[in-house]
Amino acid sequence: MTKISARNIYKNYGAVEALRGVSLDVAEGEIHAVCGDNGAGKSTLIKILAGVEQPDQGELLVDGAARRFDSPTAALKAGLATIHQDLAVAPDMAIYQNIFMGAELTRSVLGLRLLDKARMRRESLGYMGQLNDSITDMNAKVNALSGGQRQAVAICRALRWNANVVILDEPTAALGVRETEQVLQLVRSLKRAGKTVILISHAMKDVAALADRVTILRTGENQITLDGGDLTADNLAHYILSGEVNRVH
Repeated sequence: MTKISARNIYKNYGAVEALRGVSLDVAEGEIHAVCGDNGAGKSTLIKILAGVEQPDQGELLVDGAARRFDSPTAALKAGLATIHQDLAVAPDMAIYQNIFMGAELTRSVLGLRLLDKARMRRESLGYMGQLNDSITDMNAKVNALSGGQRQAVAICRALRWNANVVILDEPTAALGVRETEQVLQLVRSLKRAGKTVILISHAMKDVAALADRVTILRTGENQITLDGGDLTADNLAHYILSGEVNRVH
């Protein structure tokens, strides 16, 4: 079943044609990577999926229904959560506070509404257990966590939003080998939980290790969509750099 379908998307910024008829079909429950060189249109496509930008032309379908997101909040309400490279976490706050940021739970005490910290810690632990059961202290400050663990916190926030599509923008950028492996395990955990993942990455080794399918963009157009399986970092890089099979779907 197709979860997300972008059809013939165009987006211009003045005289710059960022997207020129890009199409993308993402199946439910798959890890679908979007790759391409700088200027290929990856970031613009993701901004449209995330509700940050709107297309000039084209159609976006979620579960077969046409949608147009006029804000990131609208995309979230439709079940699409985007985790950007900067993660947007508050490093001086606890894990549970980050996960429930902007949606804090409260309880009534003598007619007053007070933060229900115990429930937020308990539910945060449940979300974290789906991804990384080695992180158990929900009072821990985010600035004490590794890069891979911070990714887990950001992903837990997406789970709290009830997102069924998680868009990860360069999740392993600037991470070391051990932290990168932690993030790869997080992405696999999302798939095991039945989530659909859209992965944007320049790290071809990570893409080859994770992706069920890969769509390569070039200068704002589709170049090719490939099945995962036998893909390697080298042949992915070859497609991106060579530009061969241009406009093949």
